[in-house]
Amino acid sequence: MENKKHILIFGNQELEFDSLPLRVLPELKRLFPKIRFEIKDPNEEFEIPEELTIIDTVRGIEEVKIFSDLKNFTNHPHISLHDFDLWSQLKFLQKLGKLKKIKIIGVPADIPEKEALEKISAIINSTLL
Repeated sequence: MENKKHILIFGNQELEFDSLPLRVLPELKRLFPKIRFEIKDPNEEFEIPEELTIIDTVRGIEEVKIFSDLKNFTNHPHISLHDFDLWSQLKFLQKLGKLKKIKIIGVPADIPEKEALEKISAIINSTLL
């Protein structure tokens, strides 16, 4: 098995407010060829590495931000993962003891793609490489 960093990308290309992580993905792949980026649906099962890293749209934030605890999220209008199904699944995996460490790179829905790419790249450079 290759020892490549792995980042899961969540989003919906059909919904403008939930597609920013997907729109910057081609450039992230170009900038970080040693990282394996994988698009996932929150309702499908996926392998849980020792440290799970996710990029997803997050409501209630104004800039790209990294989270390392699911307690930062609620299903209320404060700070929430856009997709309640993903939050529920992650909480369940955590409760089962399958989710040890998590990093969520939260992206607000309404910032320019260039800004999102720059901020996501800076986080990847400072925390994953």
